Formats: sequence, C-alpha cells, structure tokens
Amino acid sequence: MEIKKENKNGTVNVVISGRVDTTTAPALEAELKESYDTCDALELDFADVEYISSAGLRVLLSAQKVMSRKGGMTLRNVGADIMEIFEVTGFSEILTIV
Repeated sequence: MEIKKENKNGTVNVVISGRVDTTTAPALEAELKESYDTCDALELDFADVEYISSAGLRVLLSAQKVMSRKGGMTLRNVGADIMEIFEVTGFSEILTIV
C-alpha cells in the first residue's frame, strides 16, 4: 500500500493505492491519526485501492467517528469492487462516498 497526503487549506487529501488489509491498515491508521489535529476535513481517494479487509474498514470507521466532529470525511473514486464491500457491510450508509 502507498499513501500520499497533501494539506490544502485545512483539508487533507489522502491518496491510497494498493491493498488495505491486516498488514497495511496500521500504517493507514497512523497516517490518518497524524492528520486529525491539522485538518478540518479529510478526503480519501480510493481510485487505486484494490482491496479492503475488515481491518481497513475498522480504520475507516474510526476516522469517520473522529472527523464527524470536525469538517467531515469523504471518499471519492471508489471502484465497483470496493463499493460492493461497502454495500455488503453497510459502510455505504455510514461513509460519505462521492
């Protein structure tokens, strides 16, 4: 998994590529936690995410809870396979996906 972050006027854009699984989810969690204090909003680009496991879903749920008290969190460019995982797990109802 690769993570690229950019902070623009209080919005942190996070571009994720590869697999978000048990091995890589802790790195994503650490990167997101590092951003909470310096951002008002979080945007995650999922265009190049190939797979997300329950460990990755847990990271997204935690981030959503933190960011709901701030400016919010948005996922964009979610592919069909990842969207299916979000729909089956009910995360499509919890997360803001554009």
